[in-house]
Amino acid sequence: MIFNDNTAQKTAELLLEINAIKLNPNEPFTWASGWKSPIYCDNRITLSYPEIRRYIQNQFATNIIEKFGKPDVIAGVATGAIGIGLLVAEALGLPFVYVRPEPKKHGRKNQIEGHLEPNQKVIVIEDLISTGKSSLQAVEALRENQAEIIGMAAIFSYGFQIADDNFIQSGTTLYTLSNYETLIQQAVKQNYVQPEDEETLKIWRTNPAEWNQ
Repeated sequence: MIFNDNTAQKTAELLLEINAIKLNPNEPFTWASGWKSPIYCDNRITLSYPEIRRYIQNQFATNIIEKFGKPDVIAGVATGAIGIGLLVAEALGLPFVYVRPEPKKHGRKNQIEGHLEPNQKVIVIEDLISTGKSSLQAVEALRENQAEIIGMAAIFSYGFQIADDNFIQSGTTLYTLSNYETLIQQAVKQNYVQPEDEETLKIWRTNPAEWNQ
């Protein structure tokens, strides 16, 4: 789910403006999973643009309070959401922690870095949602440390059915600043992609694992 339509459109516009999202239906990218994709997202690049990161920071802070109420802690998913998560925590005047994909192999062997009290209410911040698997692993790590997860907020989601299913199964509410449908609409509007490529981009999302095999 998106926070609101105006935010979704503006966020998509800004991501396209700085080439954080690259669309290339004719020369697909290869993801780490092996999937072929006509789209590649690197939302971390927003941190390099002060006005855009401030917009994202403010939209997260405002909409998190509106949708969830004020949490006790903001948690960022490493590594992509550490920077933006810290900005959100700063805007809300809240403690910040971040969650590694797995515990460290040395030292204190932490998976969660920072101070977290039992039963604290936590909002998890992500930069991007694809299948949701790695994001929800962070949620489970926090729950294992007795955190109460009241929701997750991300910059962007592909809107895959598998992600929807995973979040439902986890019992985790997800809100995003923007999403795939809004992005494609904005990309066509800005002549970022040609109208004839719009159908290709829509078809890919329905079955990304098998697309272009």
